[in-house]
Amino acid sequence: MLPQNLIWIIILPAACILLLIIITMAGFTVNVHRADPYKNFKFRIVWDGRVIDGIERISGLRRETEVVEHRTGSDPSMVRRSPGITQYNPIVLERGRTHDNAFESWANLVFSIGAPAGEEMSLKTFRKDIELSLLNESGQVVMSFRVFRCWPSVYEPLANLDGNGHDVMREKLVLQHEGWERDLSVQEPVER
Repeated sequence: MLPQNLIWIIILPAACILLLIIITMAGFTVNVHRADPYKNFKFRIVWDGRVIDGIERISGLRRETEVVEHRTGSDPSMVRRSPGITQYNPIVLERGRTHDNAFESWANLVFSIGAPAGEEMSLKTFRKDIELSLLNESGQVVMSFRVFRCWPSVYEPLANLDGNGHDVMREKLVLQHEGWERDLSVQEPVER
């Protein structure tokens, strides 16, 4: 028969591991009562220290790594695969058209028609880092991503006009960038 202290030494770590597994399975470490994943309709985007209002749609973050196939002459008749160049897809921002000029001002840093020769582009300021944050239903930031060295490659100040239409006028900005990373300092908040 094992001494009682030895039983606790065996059972306590096993119980802690089991509890950790149960918490991890739920997917939420702080709000263990939460069963639903976050929704895709609460978000914000920040650049130049300013929340950009009115954005209705943001394309997803996506990176893709090229597959390099190779084979040496002494290999069996099979191809080996290894990672190649990683590319990040552009981010598309859409919002209803208003008098806020955040999209237009940034696009004009890349190219501004009518600017004096040699000043059509602002080489010093046309790239910006942005912050994309996911919010829970009550508006708390639950996750953030920093996107690096963004610049507008497409600016669409007016979408198609339609005399028989019934939609709002949209403004679009397509951002090229050099990658993103999750901001790990943003932790799961205690839900109210």
